[in-house]
Amino acid sequence: MKNLIFFLWLVFVFSACCHNQTISKENTPIDYTSYVNPLMGTDSDFSLSNGNTYPAIARPWGMNFWTPMTAKFGDGWTYKYRDYQLTGFKQTHQPSPWINDYAAFSLMAVTGDLEFEAEKRASWYSHKAEIVKPHYYSVYLADYDTRVEITPTERAAAFKFTFPQNEHSYILLDAFKGGAMVKVLPEERKIIGYCRNNSGGVPDNFHNYFVAEFDKDFEIIHTWDGDQLKKGSAFAQADEVGAVIGFKTKAGEEVHVKVASSFISAEQAQLNLDRELGNKSFAQVKEEGKTEWNKELGRIKVEGKNVDHIRTFYSTLYRVLLFPRKFYEFNKDDQIVHYSPYNGEVLPGYMFTDNGFWDTFRAVFPFFTLMYPELNSHIMEGLANTYDESGWLPEWASPGHRGCMIGSNSASLIADSYLKGIKGYDIEKLYEAIIKNTDHVNNQINSVGRYGHDYYNSLGYIPYDVGVNENVARTLEYAYADYCIWKLAEKLGRPQPEIDLFKKRAQNYRKVFDRESGWMRGRNKDGSFQAPFNPFKWGDAFTEGNSVHYTWSVFQDVEGLIGLMGGDEAFVSKLDTVFNLPPVFDNSYYGFTIHEIREMQIVGMGNYAHGNQPIQHMLYLYNYAGQPWKTQEKVREVMNKLYTPHADGYCGDEDNGQTSAWYVFSSLGFYPVCPGTDQYVLGAPLFDKATITLEDGKELIIEAVNNSDENKYVEHVDFNGNSLDRNYYTHEELQSGGKITIEMSPTPNKKRGVTKDAAPYSMSK
Repeated sequence: MKNLIFFLWLVFVFSACCHNQTISKENTPIDYTSYVNPLMGTDSDFSLSNGNTYPAIARPWGMNFWTPMTAKFGDGWTYKYRDYQLTGFKQTHQPSPWINDYAAFSLMAVTGDLEFEAEKRASWYSHKAEIVKPHYYSVYLADYDTRVEITPTERAAAFKFTFPQNEHSYILLDAFKGGAMVKVLPEERKIIGYCRNNSGGVPDNFHNYFVAEFDKDFEIIHTWDGDQLKKGSAFAQADEVGAVIGFKTKAGEEVHVKVASSFISAEQAQLNLDRELGNKSFAQVKEEGKTEWNKELGRIKVEGKNVDHIRTFYSTLYRVLLFPRKFYEFNKDDQIVHYSPYNGEVLPGYMFTDNGFWDTFRAVFPFFTLMYPELNSHIMEGLANTYDESGWLPEWASPGHRGCMIGSNSASLIADSYLKGIKGYDIEKLYEAIIKNTDHVNNQINSVGRYGHDYYNSLGYIPYDVGVNENVARTLEYAYADYCIWKLAEKLGRPQPEIDLFKKRAQNYRKVFDRESGWMRGRNKDGSFQAPFNPFKWGDAFTEGNSVHYTWSVFQDVEGLIGLMGGDEAFVSKLDTVFNLPPVFDNSYYGFTIHEIREMQIVGMGNYAHGNQPIQHMLYLYNYAGQPWKTQEKVREVMNKLYTPHADGYCGDEDNGQTSAWYVFSSLGFYPVCPGTDQYVLGAPLFDKATITLEDGKELIIEAVNNSDENKYVEHVDFNGNSLDRNYYTHEELQSGGKITIEMSPTPNKKRGVTKDAAPYSMSK
């Protein structure tokens, strides 16, 4: 009998181990937030990025995020996983440490002797006593025996401070440097004020107005100005100010604070607080936040054997749903209005910000066109408003125009949206803005418009020797943007000469391809190629990469690139070379080894630099040359090797959701190599099953049969009962829903998807 029981126990254990990781019991609501780790990517610094993220405690696309601070104000790496002390809990709008923050202020709890300066008030803490969810943060401040909890809304947040028994318990509001005001209103249990700190891209009248309401009377009131405490003062206005309120507390006493802000006015800040928090309890706000995140995360339900893959998936999906942030508010009449970060006026309509299109045109915005067409329409309206208010499209906004990165990639977003049937915005105005970009540049911010457009338009490329940096990268990105303009011009019925012009310019990538070396190469004004040439030289003619990375940036015409390289076999060999090379590099342009170089060097994948965006689509290009199994192999390798749900879980900059969106798409088994086409190129699904709920309620089910780490190759694809031999899905197919069944195998199927008819779209095909 004992042997029988033991046998049955073994069967049960074996069955439990081999069954798919289910993320809830049947008929029990799934808590997707339990799989999200907002600390993923926070083990980063200037010299090496494992994501360059901070824990964003927020609502999806919220106007304000909140984050704990381990670093002093002004340090772009505001929360470093390996730091041991916290200085406060900051309202943040930072999209990237390289762009830094704006409109920030913080709250902090202190007990005993009052310390208000950041370094002196810092408290030790431990990740063991820290809870981090997308909608909720909790931590124990060891030096003050106090627990701090935060749960946000889009424009407000609820705080709960649990104090020890103490004669002097304090809550500090730090408005930071950069121009600020604080005013304590004890009879109303409030602190009001504003902060003006920013890193650029704001009008002269820029303010972030805040209001904080407490549920306990103030017994002590102070303010500070710089490093001077002003005891008994209820008002301060200077470059760097803050406020202190204090009281006696019993052991375990909770003090609740409701905080909101507005870029419009102090009255609007109060309205935001009343509307989004009102009389709600902390628990209610927390539950609402959890419900909202579960709604969005639950739009895609993944199932598989490896729980870390599930955790990584939802952690990356959370990042995709953070940016661009909503920069609009609802006035007293419930009308959508925004403070313009371009002209300083309060105007009607949508506005979004904190995004760099150089990164996010690749996969983030295609994800929105697939999953969030209504949001995408609002973003397009926001782009039209930006053009009205500034005369330009926002290539990198935070909150207004910023001088960062290259290209005119707004053309990709707009064309992809309209060509995929998303309406509800002024496309004629946006087309006008796109065309302006092609022959203008903002003289104050040369990342806006097209720097070097005069050379590009006359020669078909930007010369290496005319003082325009990153000239080959610009040429390649402008040519892709011109492809998007060509397709949009066709759709809008523009004059034929105009259509033909941009079709011709979309082939300009050919002008910087050097047949002798087989790489993209700087070209001088006289037509000669730049010499000496080192394809491993980072920067110079390229942007945060080298020729080995940028040569593949011909999204619109991979078949044309194949032809330049000598055909399919030569093209595949060149792709293979990227991985077979040692991680050699030339950093002389920068004068030191930038973090992007180091991130390529250390991951053991040759010269493949997944931590930076220009090469992220390259793995999918084997599909164009008749060897799709190599895409399947490489995509799986990157997902398994370079992503984990931990603090070091990325292999470079996360960048506003782009590196995350690559994982989300790739784990589902397809990727938008060329936004502006209607195609998604096949890879190898990571999960046994994914159920995608589209915006109109249709379901798309992707099932990978016999899926495992070893079975990483696609043997057969069936879409709604029809065998699919080609290496792409269309947008219309995915939007129609249904079921995709993919049979996986441990060995490559070298007969499937190998013909030219099976290859995805190219201009030259």
